[in-house]
Amino acid sequence: MSAEAAGPASPTASIPPLTHAEFLALTEELVADTAPRLFAVVQTYEPEGTGPEDADAWVAAWGMAFEEHAEIVSASGGIRMSVRSLDRAVGRFGRGDDISARVVWVPGAA
Repeated sequence: MSAEAAGPASPTASIPPLTHAEFLALTEELVADTAPRLFAVVQTYEPEGTGPEDADAWVAAWGMAFEEHAEIVSASGGIRMSVRSLDRAVGRFGRGDDISARVVWVPGAA
């Protein structure tokens, strides 16, 4: 029986296999394309009626933002959250009028 009688060749049959270096390069590209964005939740203490010299700030939590959700872990390790809305989650770190919370994106991360 000839090759033509057996049917057309598989479309992938003519693609040569990847070298190890090519495979590593493709996996590095995959990681770069799908890496979450890293951020901190920063709490800021600003007493009402005082100036910036009386303000203080600290990292309350760290997080990873994925395409459709975010994971947050408090800096003390006592709180873990998986959230769809980063804004609503960060709001939970605010404490009354004097302590606010905001997201600060880690420079150069992803």
